[in-house]
Amino acid sequence: MSKYMAKKAGLKMFEKHLEQYTPADPPPRERNREIPPGLSKRDAAVLKKVKKRAHYLDKGFHICGFRFGWTFVIGLIPVVGDVTDASLNYFLVVRKARQAELPGWLVRKMLFNNAVSAAVGFIPLVGDVVLGVWKANSRNAALLEEYLRVRGEEYLKIEVARAEDPKVVKPGAGREPGERVEGKTTGTIKSAAEHVATTSTRGKGSKGASTSKA
Repeated sequence: MSKYMAKKAGLKMFEKHLEQYTPADPPPRERNREIPPGLSKRDAAVLKKVKKRAHYLDKGFHICGFRFGWTFVIGLIPVVGDVTDASLNYFLVVRKARQAELPGWLVRKMLFNNAVSAAVGFIPLVGDVVLGVWKANSRNAALLEEYLRVRGEEYLKIEVARAEDPKVVKPGAGREPGERVEGKTTGTIKSAAEHVATTSTRGKGSKGASTSKA
């Protein structure tokens, strides 16, 4: 039952941020956006590597307003190119992303993106164009970034203030013994008491406002 609830919570989080998963082409100055705060060195390194690989595989070239990468170029080679693309998409992006201890439902979403890319890639010419537009690797990098962003935000909070299921998000995953994360709340009894007091005050304020309206 708890496993089902954790999966449901993860899917709810996924749907909540789904609109941010589209592989938009950011301006050059925004391409190297800062890594979300609250991540371990391992997670930060994984995200940076995945984003860099996804960029070169999907958007490394720019001709007449059309961005494409090595997957598009390699995919022009019949059969062999498509098989190579599928392998690169998995081994360079998905397998690397899995080092961040991702939940199964998120990995399956990434594999689905790769499956779509592989399937359309076998269609001559038209499939290669669709593959260039679909950008499976960029989609998967966006999925990873959004998931790790939530993980980082949850880790920076004290435990009583966390909103997501820790079994799904795994706050602080990948930290080495003694590793400090900048911005981490102390989590002391005092900070917990302050959070409870703030929450209680907000609750009374909302109740009072409801009463006055009535």
